[in-house]
Amino acid sequence: MSIHTGITRSSVQRNHALIAPESHVMATFPDWHQAEVITLISAHLGARFTQYMVQFLPQGGHGPAAGRNIERFLLVLEGHIRIEAEEGQHDLTVDGYAYFPPGHHHRIVSSGRARLLLFEKHFEPIVGLDHSTHGLRKIVGNMNDVPGEAFLGDPDAILKHLLPDESGWDMALNTFQFAPGGTLPQVEVHVMEHGLYVLEGQGVYRLGDNWYPVQKGDTIWMAPYLPQWFVASGKGPTRYIYYKDMNRDPALRTH
Repeated sequence: MSIHTGITRSSVQRNHALIAPESHVMATFPDWHQAEVITLISAHLGARFTQYMVQFLPQGGHGPAAGRNIERFLLVLEGHIRIEAEEGQHDLTVDGYAYFPPGHHHRIVSSGRARLLLFEKHFEPIVGLDHSTHGLRKIVGNMNDVPGEAFLGDPDAILKHLLPDESGWDMALNTFQFAPGGTLPQVEVHVMEHGLYVLEGQGVYRLGDNWYPVQKGDTIWMAPYLPQWFVASGKGPTRYIYYKDMNRDPALRTH
């Protein structure tokens, strides 16, 4: 018989949260078949987006498109999936990703065990802008094929943009890869909100006045104006993917 100590690294605060894997609780969603879902970040925390994980069972399963007016980004963490859409099919393996604009009809299918990380939010259009002619479109790619750049000239912090940085888009998904000892160049305080998932490595994240050891598999939510900073503390590289809202006047937000 195992004895639980009641100890966890998870912490949920007014303006941030660290969700460690030992705190994950599986659930089922009606439209995701033969799959277990972990909701990591949602409006119940105060977030304006949703970040969740889907794990298909060994026999495989399938899931639906996002809801009305919802845009979706997904990343394959484990296994293999197929995206079925009117315009064709796409096979994705580990580090493969896809973005679907609101209203895009698709189906996600797995023939075996697979694990996905998903980010979804209500799309916020710009009044008077035809988003269909300003680049808002389905994107399918692999993180390994995306060129990286030294963040603010620092070769120990490599940034990759997975989605276009254009005015028609209201969300960004980026990755950071830090060499051992690499850091963010400053304590950031800004209006953007973040959802983050550690893909490999370990480090220490400052969130407000708290300092958290983080590692592969951890999820972090950061509310707007939260002081934040990171240092990679492992012997190998540390890499994480993060969401942020962008290109919209905060005074005009509807969600």
